Amino acid sequence: MTVRILVVDDEPDVEALIRQKFRREVRQGQYALEFVLSGPATLAALHTDADGPDLLLLSDINVPGMSWLGLLQQVTSQWPELPVIVFISDDDPATVRRAKEAGAHAVYAKPIDFVALRAKIDRRQETHGGGM
Repeated sequence: MTVRILVVDDEPDVEALIRQKFRREVRQGQYALEFVLSGPATLAALHTDADGPDLLLLSDINVPGMSWLGLLQQVTSQWPELPVIVFISDDDPATVRRAKEAGAHAVYAKPIDFVALRAKIDRRQETHGGGM
């Protein structure tokens, strides 16, 4: 089953980096990537297509249009089954705690450890019967 990954980040180079790091999985049909640039665009995309167990949200802490915490709280309240992984600029324990309290499934400091991220995605897929 293909894992659909919605990535929220306003930096254009992040899209290129993620596409490059996951190019093998995309080519093999394991991952399908979609990118949005803001909190409101994230909510619009989720309202359009948040059904199914195979969707995962990756969100940067800097989310234009709304606070990252506000976005996380809205997403986890409206789509409680949707796994959300948050990327933060440093490994600040208070930020990690706030993100987890608001419903983040995982928090990664930048630069992103793509080996660990890929393993997390694949483990969730395996433990949830082929879906997220």
